[in-house]
Amino acid sequence: MTSTKRILLIIGGGIAAYKSLELIRRLQDAGYSVRAILTKGGQEFITPLSVAALTGEHVYTDLFSLTDEAEMGHIRLSREADLVLVAPATANLMAKMASGMADDLATTTLLATDKPVMLCPAMNVEMWAKPATQRNIAQLHNDGVTSVGPDAGVLACGEEGAGRMSDIPDIVAAVDGFFTSDDQPLAGKRVLVTAGPTHEAIDPVRYIANQSSGKQGYAVAEALAALGADVVLVSGPTQLPAPKGVTRVDVISAMDMLDACENALPVDAAICVAAVADWRLDKAGQVKLKKGTNGTPELKLVENPDILATLSKAKNRPQLVVGFAAETHDVIQHARAKLSRKGCDFIVANDVSPQSGVMGGDQNQVTLIRADGTDEWPKMTKTEVASKLAQHIADELIKG
Repeated sequence: MTSTKRILLIIGGGIAAYKSLELIRRLQDAGYSVRAILTKGGQEFITPLSVAALTGEHVYTDLFSLTDEAEMGHIRLSREADLVLVAPATANLMAKMASGMADDLATTTLLATDKPVMLCPAMNVEMWAKPATQRNIAQLHNDGVTSVGPDAGVLACGEEGAGRMSDIPDIVAAVDGFFTSDDQPLAGKRVLVTAGPTHEAIDPVRYIANQSSGKQGYAVAEALAALGADVVLVSGPTQLPAPKGVTRVDVISAMDMLDACENALPVDAAICVAAVADWRLDKAGQVKLKKGTNGTPELKLVENPDILATLSKAKNRPQLVVGFAAETHDVIQHARAKLSRKGCDFIVANDVSPQSGVMGGDQNQVTLIRADGTDEWPKMTKTEVASKLAQHIADELIKG
């Protein structure tokens, strides 16, 4: 695209800061002008000189520089951009933003700006997964901040999981998407998607689960992101890579998934695709259960929380709540009963009997069920189902 839009890039302290140099160049290639604030932590990884060489402008580092304050001032600096982009956004920087702290040039600028803010989180997988970080990102989303990533993969520390800053092309695409929302009807909308199975522990090595691959939920998340939505994907255990442009939160059990969903609120829409286990053990074993002379152990089951019903009845209920009904027989009848019981807006019903090949497969055939009728779709790939459903969701949100 060609553009004269101005980006204020705030470079946080983390190993991913080195990627900001390429990001500057790629943003310029896309037609944007870039001005930068380099935090003290960021200067541990890259230098003001290297950033200035690429931006062609002075790099701002110190809140109390009298020259900078006289020439620019943090107020003007915060408002002369069309978008404030924080890359990398560290756990510390996000925590300060969420609590309204302003103790350096970066945080003061962020608090003073009246322009949109986009984050590119980057940190250790355990730091990203901590409840405190998830609360902070949820608060920032609630405050109107958008985010890109983080992606899952091998991290600089050698560990593997979610926490890697998104790839540069994905960040540039997100910036492009922000400024070109004509073909992105969900721009500015925040959507929660659940996907995959849940694992309910029997003991440290065994669990109750199902055969869900997560493919349909991941496809839905990716399709919604393609329409401009800020998507939070709460995923049970799968072998799938995180969809591009989506914030993935990994969980194990149904209780974990409920907590993650509630932490993600408020959202404009919640799409519950996950095949959540209906039951869990009343008390999982703390050590591996062994065969013995006492015979087969008795496993007492209790019902898991109903995530779809909980979101449908939440005080801060999303404008649109969509459920999935995976059935092996009497699909439409069971789905209609579920629609009435759960209190959601519509149900996407599908046949997951063994002969259908849906569980773990790449194709699906669904029926949209609403209180006022049904709409049966032809057999399609899961990607095609996701694209059609995403457009349907966009239409629902737009008409309000």
